Amino acid sequence: MQTLRALEFEPRAVQAAQQTAGLVNLSRVALQQADGITRVALVKSLGTQQAIRVAPHEPGDRWEPFEVDRFTRRVGEELRAVLGPDTVVARSVNGQEGLWVGFTIERDRERDRFWLQADGGPASPLNETTWMIWIGIALAATLVGSVAIASLINRPLKQLSFAASRIREGDLDSRLDENTLTSEIREVNMGFNRMARELARVEEDRAVMLAGISHDLRTPLARLRLETEMSVADDEAKRNMALDIDQLDAIIDKFMDYARPGETKLGPVHVAQLIDREAAAFRDPAQIRIASRVPEELVVIGDETELGRVFLNLFENARRYGRGTYTGIAEVTVSSVKTGPWAIVSVRDQGPGVAPEKLSQLTTPFFRGDAARTAATGAGLGLAIVDKAMHRMGGSLELANAPDGGLVAHLRLRRAA
Repeated sequence: MQTLRALEFEPRAVQAAQQTAGLVNLSRVALQQADGITRVALVKSLGTQQAIRVAPHEPGDRWEPFEVDRFTRRVGEELRAVLGPDTVVARSVNGQEGLWVGFTIERDRERDRFWLQADGGPASPLNETTWMIWIGIALAATLVGSVAIASLINRPLKQLSFAASRIREGDLDSRLDENTLTSEIREVNMGFNRMARELARVEEDRAVMLAGISHDLRTPLARLRLETEMSVADDEAKRNMALDIDQLDAIIDKFMDYARPGETKLGPVHVAQLIDREAAAFRDPAQIRIASRVPEELVVIGDETELGRVFLNLFENARRYGRGTYTGIAEVTVSSVKTGPWAIVSVRDQGPGVAPEKLSQLTTPFFRGDAARTAATGAGLGLAIVDKAMHRMGGSLELANAPDGGLVAHLRLRRAA
């Protein structure tokens, strides 16, 4: 409104008043230069014009003040400033509407007073078109300002989101600018950077701790195994002690796999070849039999080491908990389907399955699904390691009970082509 007043409203009022004042001055000069007879003819001639009319001022004329709002008051002020303080400005004279200006040719002579009626157009307020133009300008300025403000707000938020995603992917060196103009964003960035530094320090401490644990535990285990082989005479006791030591060593491996930093090198992986390689580690057909129906041409995007660890843990989980009730052998079937850009590799055993209400807890570290699983050996980290590895590779794990028995692990991976 202030811009409208400065650029449109005030100039329009001044322009209307100046145009009318110019007409009054021209009419005054023309009447002053004419003699009596010529003046009467001139007044009669001007009285028939459409743009302006000049009429004598009669003592009985009835007129109404022109100043009724802010615009008309501004016009009246400007007319009096140009024509003199005794100028009469009316909006109707004797019932005829318009802009009427009363002026005199010679002062103090009633018979030399006249009315000039100007066209009301120049002195009219803003019309509808002008209002629509200014409203459009205001809306456009509002939109431009809103877009600019939103951009200023969203830019640091996008940077924060990108840095958070980098942290989630394991890049703990991500940092945000601490010299931004907005104090609130600056404080958020400083807090984020402090968090990233703390996470980096914790990750470094964890790596050092894991390396120390692995070294400090495996060294006495190796000595204990050697001493068992040399000092125990009973072959059965010796074999059981060796199995216990192997189990401890396997549990340490599970802990190391689960706590390993989430750095992955993604690339094309031939799934069928990888499954055959990992299945070859399970040579005892009296415990587990693995049948792969994955086509040779299936290639997915993943980390070969991580994906191999996934299948190794699934096969080991089936060997421990997925044995058939009558045969005592874990029958494992691996199959795959393609769905859009994804490939779903399913690993199924023929065991008793898991209670439906406990399926969602199977990927929780140290959780076992039933009493039989509790009695079984292991660290309870196998499926937790699988779930974590799948997320590292941008995939997902879904566990379900097969309709005719057994547990099915669906691995969702992005296809390479």
